[in-house]
Amino acid sequence: MEQTTFFTLGQRVHSSTDPRRVGTVKFVGNVEGYSGIWVGVDWDNEGDGKHDGSINGVRYFQGRSQNSASFLRPQNLSPGISLLQALKLRYQSHSTEQDEDEMYVLSASNKRVSVQLLGKDKIQDKLSRFEELTSASISYLGVSTPGDPAEISASVPNLKELDLMGNLITDWKDVGTICEQLPHLVALNLSNNLMTQNMTGLPLLKAIRVLVLNSTGINWSQVEILEHSLPVIEELHLMGNNISSIKPTSSSTVQGFDSLRLLNLEDNCLAEWDEILKLSQLKSLEQLYLNKNKLTCIFYPDKIQEVLSNHESCEESYFPFQNLRCLLLGSNEINDLASIDSLNTFPKLIDIRLSDNPIADPARGGLPRFVLIARLAKVEMLNGSEISARERKESEIRYVRLVMSKLLDNPEEINRLHPRFVELKNFYGIEDERSLVGAAGPQKMASGLLSITLKCVASSVGEKLPLTKKLPATTTVGKLKALCENFFKLKSLKLKFFLQEEGSPLPMLLDDEMATLMDMGIGNESTIIVDEES
Repeated sequence: MEQTTFFTLGQRVHSSTDPRRVGTVKFVGNVEGYSGIWVGVDWDNEGDGKHDGSINGVRYFQGRSQNSASFLRPQNLSPGISLLQALKLRYQSHSTEQDEDEMYVLSASNKRVSVQLLGKDKIQDKLSRFEELTSASISYLGVSTPGDPAEISASVPNLKELDLMGNLITDWKDVGTICEQLPHLVALNLSNNLMTQNMTGLPLLKAIRVLVLNSTGINWSQVEILEHSLPVIEELHLMGNNISSIKPTSSSTVQGFDSLRLLNLEDNCLAEWDEILKLSQLKSLEQLYLNKNKLTCIFYPDKIQEVLSNHESCEESYFPFQNLRCLLLGSNEINDLASIDSLNTFPKLIDIRLSDNPIADPARGGLPRFVLIARLAKVEMLNGSEISARERKESEIRYVRLVMSKLLDNPEEINRLHPRFVELKNFYGIEDERSLVGAAGPQKMASGLLSITLKCVASSVGEKLPLTKKLPATTTVGKLKALCENFFKLKSLKLKFFLQEEGSPLPMLLDDEMATLMDMGIGNESTIIVDEES
């Protein structure tokens, strides 16, 4: 007789043949047209199922998508195992001969070459001695319960780091039990465990410094409750939780988290910068990750009261985000110059990511890397690439020349759109260089010659040695194409140019044939790639 009381609605389970195939029980009972008891599961990953919870026109439950649901026999599902069972499975089970036969690499001739692990027995022996284990990863093993608490503390007394990603844990009380029995535990990863909303009874997690809660379904109200249980937390990761607002419980800004240095809110649904400003009083916060949200602008409050209007205990010397050094804003929807310029106001900000925003994507009319560097005075790292002293100098000079070529006759417009222009122009001692044409004809030509290296990579003509030429700054892109046809003997080809910039992963297309080298902000010792239209 089949066991039917094994599974309950809302229970987390995994396939008995694949612990990575995880889902939630949505139905237990009879299915019309089929004998026996069936368990309806809505899988976490779309595509793991065959339908949406209905079969033969009868709906038994509503799946997350058209192909996320399945009906299975109870024996084909597992309710999970205990923490200690998973540790033994991972660290005390020995590989079989069949496992070792399957360990191979492919040679250049596509033949299997067996791999032998040197010192395997010695490593396995050390890992199997639980009392010496300080770091353990038991991800995707179906852990659903701590098991006997006393056994945990007796078996792995020195565990400091524990990875429980992708298991079946749902109850915060179980998390508390695990942490209480592991007094030295400082880092815990619970990502991809679907946690319950109820957090009552969660004890003080007095040693936890790093907590990873990516894709756990946690909301900000729960984060506020967690704060009371995490007195020494330094890193908190909350990726992929559909968080759209930050709602402090007792003030206009988030309080507590006195030791928090890194907060990861990537891949959420935050759209308003006002929500982010609620984090501005986290005085130890050094790194804030906001990639893959829906932010459209950034600003630094002119007055502290704009952020702390209802917070009377604010110290007079306090500044919003006073220790923030790293701000990751990649893959948002930022598209205005004011947002870029506002980043200069953050007191200690030196590491910024802006990639995959419209304002930082030249292909969508955004700013090239050299303009971003010039506008951001204090930044030392941009989009994951360090800014050298040379790159900063060249970028700032190029930027000044670019602005001069376009707006020299409109100083008010320059001051409004380019706050750093006058500062940089004076710092580098750059004279006005645009041609002035009066009744007597040209009075002053654009300055000197630029040393430009031309690299021809056109596939139809084969490899050619780079050429370095001295060219007037007034040379247009169209004129340069005509010169390159001559330099490289490319008369039958339609050319396109790219500017190769230091620190930029992709070269910038130079597609305006009427623009001059000065207009494009191309400085001395630049490299231009010469290619052919495909």
